[in-house]
Amino acid sequence: MSSSFGIALFILAIMAAIGAPIAFAMVVSAVTYLLLSGQDLALSSEQFIQSVYDSFVLLAVPLFITAANIMNVGAISDRLLEFCKAIVGRFKGGMAQVDILVSLIFSGMSGSAVADAAGVGKVSINMMLKTGHYTPGYAGAVVAASATIGPIIPPSIPLVLYALVSDTSIGYLFLGGVVPGLMMTALLMAMNTIIAHRRNIPAEEAVPLREIPRVTLIALPALMMPVILLAGIYGGATTPTEAAAVAAFYALLVAGLLYRSLTPTTLYGVFVDSARSSASVGLVIGSALIFNYIVAIENIPQTLSQFMVGLELTRAGFLVFTMVLFLLLGCVLDATTIILVIIPLFLPSARALGVDLIHFGVIAVVNCMIGMITPPYGMLLFVVNGTTGIPIKDIVREGMPFFYALLLALIGIAVFPELVLALPRMFGYQGL
Repeated sequence: MSSSFGIALFILAIMAAIGAPIAFAMVVSAVTYLLLSGQDLALSSEQFIQSVYDSFVLLAVPLFITAANIMNVGAISDRLLEFCKAIVGRFKGGMAQVDILVSLIFSGMSGSAVADAAGVGKVSINMMLKTGHYTPGYAGAVVAASATIGPIIPPSIPLVLYALVSDTSIGYLFLGGVVPGLMMTALLMAMNTIIAHRRNIPAEEAVPLREIPRVTLIALPALMMPVILLAGIYGGATTPTEAAAVAAFYALLVAGLLYRSLTPTTLYGVFVDSARSSASVGLVIGSALIFNYIVAIENIPQTLSQFMVGLELTRAGFLVFTMVLFLLLGCVLDATTIILVIIPLFLPSARALGVDLIHFGVIAVVNCMIGMITPPYGMLLFVVNGTTGIPIKDIVREGMPFFYALLLALIGIAVFPELVLALPRMFGYQGL
């Protein structure tokens, strides 16, 4: 590692520590490296433009963001909440169970944890607090924890980003996330059930069984979105990027024509918010890929790979090491930065040790999602706090049981690779 790269890393660490936007910090550190190493400063802008605009895969990101925003303002999430209330509201801790189930379904449409927490999650918190049976901290903790399911169940924006840096199939990654996402849902619901019995949180008034077909029929257009997406991708009709466009268009049709909940004003607001979110994500992606270019110049991944091989780690040892590292990094870095900057460093080592990259990708993304509810950074903590005003310390205190449940899911998918790989193999994945 050169002295120029060392100085660049130091600048990146300092700027991140003082709270500078991570995209700005990476650009400044990259420009510093190019300046000190005597290279053309124009390389930074060239890498930024090429990495962002030459990638067909990245088009899926703003499209999924747009679909999520349409669903949040287009009454689709309200229909999903009513459907989930009819299904699981009759059990102990019913409203919390409703939020976990709706997060599972909503995730099959947006692929965004932040969209889940800020949109349908806010509604869920208000519904829980109105019952008088949940503390604000507990309601916020349930929403933050359940929002982590979103980027695991397909479609998934983080898995799209992982596919970009690892050159793996988005379709197989999406399939690999299905069972882990269902595991996370089941463990969160089980933990909520245990806590509900301990605190004697009552069930909600049961929706009569004769009403369930009506509620299901009303929610059916929204429930069909994941089916349409996955059928398009695995039926060969669309690429994952084209499927993202289909998701946005379908959400627009359902919200605008069927539910009639979109006006020109709200639609304009959706497009503005989506553009802002996409620009923010694009800046992080572009700056991260600039930094990756510098990392490649310095030959860091290969050097790290040789070091890891020299340690004579087994595949299990490598997975344990990276899982612990990603969990620690998740405390101070956002998920996008970890996926785009840190994970590529370990991909050569994973290949050298025979680790399946689909399995590794799902493990890494689950790690990153757990990091989103881990202080001090924990983006979902800030999202829930910003939208509801619930103190972060209360969310963290009440959220620890759910944190442990998610850790158990992470350990499970690491120990049993077939939980990730079984579905991809059914659709032709050969793997390692």
